[in-house]
Amino acid sequence: MKVLVTGAAGFIGANLVIRLLKDEPQIEILGIDSLNDYYDPAIKDYRLSQIEKTAKEHPDCKWQFIKGNIADKALIDQVFNEFELEIVVNLAAQAGVRYSITNPDAYIESNIIGLYNILEACRNSYDGGREGVKHLVYASSSSVYGSNKKIPYSTDDKVDNPVSLYAATKKSNELFAHAYSKLYNIPSTGLRFFTVYGPAGRPDMAYFGFTDKLIKGEKIKIFNYGNCKRDFTYIDDIVEGIIRVMHKAPERKIGEDGLPIPPYAVYNIGNNNPENLLDFVQILQEELVSAGVLPLDFDFESHKELVAMQPGDVPVTYADTSALEKDFGYKPATSLRDGLRNFAEWYKSFY
Repeated sequence: MKVLVTGAAGFIGANLVIRLLKDEPQIEILGIDSLNDYYDPAIKDYRLSQIEKTAKEHPDCKWQFIKGNIADKALIDQVFNEFELEIVVNLAAQAGVRYSITNPDAYIESNIIGLYNILEACRNSYDGGREGVKHLVYASSSSVYGSNKKIPYSTDDKVDNPVSLYAATKKSNELFAHAYSKLYNIPSTGLRFFTVYGPAGRPDMAYFGFTDKLIKGEKIKIFNYGNCKRDFTYIDDIVEGIIRVMHKAPERKIGEDGLPIPPYAVYNIGNNNPENLLDFVQILQEELVSAGVLPLDFDFESHKELVAMQPGDVPVTYADTSALEKDFGYKPATSLRDGLRNFAEWYKSFY
């Protein structure tokens, strides 16, 4: 199996590559990542070092890394021409809701132009009668649900009212992929991830930022006065879901009009169990104390501040994962305490 993973030094990408190297005999993986400095590049270097270590432990597999940007059309075309890729997992994206308010250019470049380049390359992979890409799997986001009042969020819900540019780009990804699936019969699956967390995660995520601030003795801001709920999903559960989806592309079918019925699907991957933000912060504090990151007598109450909601945020995220369970027999199940314990222990060792 020849697989392209974009965003390979990212949180989800790196964990996916490591798992594939461990579990898929003789797999060939090509990773692409721009290694930008949106957050501390040292964590990206750490993740790449973990991939290199795993690759050495599995010499029957091949791992190759290219530093580059998926918005570079010439690079993407070159990659698809040189490698006979079977599966493409597009995880490269500019992430973060709040950053999209102040730096919109980064989202248009990576999330719109980048995915367009991937779709065009997939389309051209069939030229000359070649078998081409058998499955494109790409990252969407729970953010597409916007201020949807109906919970849990189902992939059958209308998602036409994004509350951030980030969400709008992710919804656009789904629309682009659907159009290309219909026009060029490209099997594609979008995955709406719900608040992914875990060891070596993204420093811009709340649990990571809270930890940094608490260590420095600073106050953490808990938005919407603590009245937020998030469907926190542990990284290993996300990776398990991606791998199951990778191996089962939507079926190509021809409709009554003689044209392709789009081989297209979208799934939620979430824990199906939203946690109150105040409970989440309490568990995080307890696990940081237990791991020795914070002292036993840490006065947590004096380090938290309840504040109003931020632009672009939503009060609740809650995944309906019934479609994932039905089609793949899988439902994420790692408890928040277990996941945060693993994060706290990693944080202690890394920093």
